[in-house]
Amino acid sequence: MSSLALDSSEISLLLQQKIFGFDAENAIEEVGFVLTVGDGTAQIWGMTHVCSGEMVEFASGIKGMVMNLWSDRVGVVLFGEDHMIKQGDIVRRTGHMMQVPAGPGLLGRVVDALGRPIDGRGPLQDVKMVPIECAAPGIMDRQSVFQPLQTGIKAIDALIPIGKGQRELIIGDRQIGKTTIALDTILNQKEHAQGSLHQRVVCVYVAIGQKRSTVAQMVRLLQHHDAMRYSIVVAATASEAASLQFLAPYTACAMGEAFRDDSQNALIVYDDLSKHAVAYRQMSLLLRRPPGREAYPGDIFYLHSRLLERAAKLSDAKGGGSLTALPIVETQAGDVSAYIPTNIISITDGQIFLESDLFYRGIRPAINVGLSVSRVGGAAQTKAMRQLAGPLKLELAQYKELSAFSQFVSDMDAATNRQLNRGNCLVELLKQPPYQPVSLGDQLVQLFMGVNGYLDDVRVDDLSRWVQEGLLSLAKTMPEVIDVLTTQSVMTPEIATRLRGFFDQFKKERI
Repeated sequence: MSSLALDSSEISLLLQQKIFGFDAENAIEEVGFVLTVGDGTAQIWGMTHVCSGEMVEFASGIKGMVMNLWSDRVGVVLFGEDHMIKQGDIVRRTGHMMQVPAGPGLLGRVVDALGRPIDGRGPLQDVKMVPIECAAPGIMDRQSVFQPLQTGIKAIDALIPIGKGQRELIIGDRQIGKTTIALDTILNQKEHAQGSLHQRVVCVYVAIGQKRSTVAQMVRLLQHHDAMRYSIVVAATASEAASLQFLAPYTACAMGEAFRDDSQNALIVYDDLSKHAVAYRQMSLLLRRPPGREAYPGDIFYLHSRLLERAAKLSDAKGGGSLTALPIVETQAGDVSAYIPTNIISITDGQIFLESDLFYRGIRPAINVGLSVSRVGGAAQTKAMRQLAGPLKLELAQYKELSAFSQFVSDMDAATNRQLNRGNCLVELLKQPPYQPVSLGDQLVQLFMGVNGYLDDVRVDDLSRWVQEGLLSLAKTMPEVIDVLTTQSVMTPEIATRLRGFFDQFKKERI
């Protein structure tokens, strides 16, 4: 009996401890019930304390994000098939905002808008969960953009330079090479992929509303050039719900920010934000939000500004990392004054404008140098590139004026003809085939040849072959010159003298 009494007292003591230690807050779970569901959205009753942007989970396992807060119900966008949800289903709060995986384990992977792998290579390793939305760095946490981000495209690196931490818009009509410029920039980061963490640039490409075949083709291109090992592809294709297309850029940005905050450099390509805005308009109209101009909701500007403001060059106190953004926007018949293009132009630090007329005339990349601008300018160029870009801009500006004037004049003096010929050669020099980025050293040598007149006597049809022969001969004769230009990017008087002597001799032998 005594042992039985002792056991009863122990049980009583344990029960008292459980009762006094009971935490009512943790035991309460706030749930709601589905009122209506359809078209990728649902309305839920009963969640009085839920927050905007919070994740909720339905009884079927499908997740959604709260977008609308009404007095008696909430509007939720669904990240899954809505036919799996029925009226009256229970919905639970998760208590946290939307989170996605981020970290080195994502390199080389293709994921969807929720961060789930879709490349058939198994689960992700070496990742951590991060929120997709966070505040952009403040003014004191940033520093001026001063490090160049080499694109490998001669026209951009010389005339419209991009720096690490910059936001440079790529804008133009469909099918004239916008994505090609972004992919060339990704391919050009290969030379730094084996360097230190501070030197390499991790590339994140997010495809919004594109065909699955297009995304697969782009992934194969990156794999063929061995660029996937430092790249991440986030795909929200046209066949997926508007909510996933809306979410994809924020998912990709969170992945890029993880590298930026780890004192590394990251590049993110949003392809494209026109389709992103259309997906958000679809979601907003289904959620009964009032439409505004062109049926877009009133907060469409905030949609993109809070995304692009997260690109920054962090201060040294914050680690000195950077996130560079290349948003792409599609125009209709070159109309840059439309609603979405003007919004994004006002957010970014410059734009690369691609023109259909130039593309169809064979000038590719079809960059309109007059309408394109970089608000960072020479601060994002190496010293040698600045020295050569100045005369190049002047020559092209004079050529543009003279070419327009020459259409109305039958006979011109020899000096004008020479200037027109020089301009034709420079335009031809800036042409470049797709997916063949040019190293910094080769760019400097080619621009040196162009601005110093070594191409003036070469036929335009032979110019590309002539330049390549000159580069090959220089690499065999004076490889140390190209090495110095590539690594140090300094055009000293000694190097300039050696280059002049070499090309004077080369020109005598060829012409």
